[in-house]
Amino acid sequence: MSISANAEARKTDLSLAAHGRTIPAERLGPLQPTDPAVGIEAIRRRYEEDGYVWLKGLLPRPEVIDFRRWVFSRLAETGLLAPGHDLALGIAAAEGVDWSLADRRLMSIVRSAAYEGFCAQPPLVRFMDAFLQGISYLHKRKLMRYTKPGTATATPAHYDLVYLRGGTNRLVTAWIPIGDIPVEMGGLVYLEGSHAIGRGMEAEFRRRSGDLSPEERISAYNSHMAEGGWVSKDLPDMAERFDTRWLAADYEAGDVVLHSPYMIHAATTNQDPAGRLRLSTDIRFQNVDDEIDARWNNHWSLGDML
Repeated sequence: MSISANAEARKTDLSLAAHGRTIPAERLGPLQPTDPAVGIEAIRRRYEEDGYVWLKGLLPRPEVIDFRRWVFSRLAETGLLAPGHDLALGIAAAEGVDWSLADRRLMSIVRSAAYEGFCAQPPLVRFMDAFLQGISYLHKRKLMRYTKPGTATATPAHYDLVYLRGGTNRLVTAWIPIGDIPVEMGGLVYLEGSHAIGRGMEAEFRRRSGDLSPEERISAYNSHMAEGGWVSKDLPDMAERFDTRWLAADYEAGDVVLHSPYMIHAATTNQDPAGRLRLSTDIRFQNVDDEIDARWNNHWSLGDML
């Protein structure tokens, strides 16, 4: 599996899995990095062609690491972190986590000024203004996820427009690793060429949705969608069905991945041998002049059915 130079050295004992299924090596490939210095027009062309653009070092690495440390300092009292380590490492505790308290702390963090500032930091906002060719709007509903090593569940395959049908289809998701996330930590994987597949799926949904009310039509939880709006939990089967590959990467603090609302993506199991928590955020931008999905004008809450 040739994901990157580092992953190449680990390929003999590295496999990516999700929901109990391992992705075969022949169905894995490398996500292609982009240097932000190539210019906004080249970046926009690559995004349109590939459905994603992986921007290397767009954000200041020290500030991303500092924010990772800040997040884990707020979660430490829940028992989530192993004692005796720099919190920026995010070493997971083996046991004794108060999950109820952890959920409450996470909901506090995503409402904090510190998190808002991280998501709206000037280098990212300036870039998104240029990328969207106008004033960028950052959706209030923003998601942060942490994942312990060995957690059985992972985000199934989906495309984001399923959850944002009440506004424009010209929105852009920014997925930001908060810390280094090598492939074994289970960061996002993208189904190669699937922005075209997602467009086809969405067109089919529109054709079949004439019997739905307007409220059901924009909801991911309706009779014409799979459970939760997911496309599939079986990543190997999807790659076989569409004769394509899942693209993975060794992400680093400071990277930002932008992807199309039609691009199919998923996460894999965190298999980090050092026991580190995977921490990331996914946020949505659009041009402020385009229609905004009003359901995303509230903070993210666990179980908010979006």
